[in-house]
Amino acid sequence: MKLTMEQINGSSRVQFIEWLGAIFEHSPWVASSAFHARPFDSVHALHTAMINVVRESRAETILDLLRAHPDLGTRLAVAEFSALEQQGAGLDRLSAEEYAHFYGLNQTYVHTFGFPFILAVRGKNKEQILEAMEARVRNSTAEELEQALREIEKISGFRLKDLIIE
Repeated sequence: MKLTMEQINGSSRVQFIEWLGAIFEHSPWVASSAFHARPFDSVHALHTAMINVVRESRAETILDLLRAHPDLGTRLAVAEFSALEQQGAGLDRLSAEEYAHFYGLNQTYVHTFGFPFILAVRGKNKEQILEAMEARVRNSTAEELEQALREIEKISGFRLKDLIIE
């Protein structure tokens, strides 16, 4: 279902959260907190308000947001947005060997940083995703925290542009 900015701006708080609560993985609190910034002139303005909510949150809240993301290439059930994004990158069709490699990298990454590897996979294939995982696992925790937030910004931007007609 496509929405307009007029619908977004005219919605009740409950409707706003229902429509936008899944933009940030299992974190409807972002939409709830951004509601007060209405009206939004554009999808970009809405996205900026939502990003500001995240960036201004306490460190523990941000970590919870990061931890709400699924492992890439997981065979477990994931949220609808994530499932579609991972399918687009071919992560739903991994061979047993590829799955084991993704699983091992995901485990190493989580053990190192305390949250799952996050990457905006749109437009990427499984080889590019593996390459990014292998490179980023060597980053510092501060670098990875910032990179994960930048990736979430990309992901949420894609999702909003898919959902809202400008």
